[in-house]
Amino acid sequence: MMFKLDVLFEDDHCLVVNKPAGVAVHPSNEGQTGTLAHFVAAYYEQTGQNCPVRHIHRLDEWTSGPVLYAKNAASQRILDEAMRQKQIERIYIAFVSGRMKKQKGRLDYPIGRDRHHNQRRRVSATGDHAVTHFEIIEEYAGTTMVRLTLETGRTHQIRVHLSHIGHSLLGDKLYYGPVDRISRQALHGDQLIFTHPGTGEKIHIEAPWPEDLTILWNQLKKNKL
Repeated sequence: MMFKLDVLFEDDHCLVVNKPAGVAVHPSNEGQTGTLAHFVAAYYEQTGQNCPVRHIHRLDEWTSGPVLYAKNAASQRILDEAMRQKQIERIYIAFVSGRMKKQKGRLDYPIGRDRHHNQRRRVSATGDHAVTHFEIIEEYAGTTMVRLTLETGRTHQIRVHLSHIGHSLLGDKLYYGPVDRISRQALHGDQLIFTHPGTGEKIHIEAPWPEDLTILWNQLKKNKL
């Protein structure tokens, strides 16, 4: 799979790329190709930049949205620490099944591995601390659009939390979401906000929606409540 890298921000310190759904951020096994890391490496080579690929955070393979890269070791140290201190804000848009009872809320449920399924995670009393905040944006017949922000960054965190409260993402087969409207989980990294490691400036990135989410939204708006 090849595509033109969608660069949302770039300077000598950082690169932000809008990742399409269906592309892994980095290889998960030896010999895997076609990941975002490969495309970023190719982009650096094509533009004459001698930069190792240093991603600061990740997105699920089938989640679209911005991924932040550091171009040098100093920037990586600063941004990695900002991630640890929860100073990099990631805002997501999701379409979930059903109508939510509250306009906004905090989902504080620990997440661990599902011993019955290698890929799946689940809410578990012995799992890792995980907190997601949600806010309803629009409601439709049988579906809700929500804005989500993360306090923590556990694997599948948004998907597990929403499934746990009975509102699985549309298209999310792994967590029993309805698959009749979209062929992948309806989750997009809408915004990324971070402090620039060189200048200290607040950088606010908005990632354009992919075509499949725009089509889904236009369909749902016909039955807006």
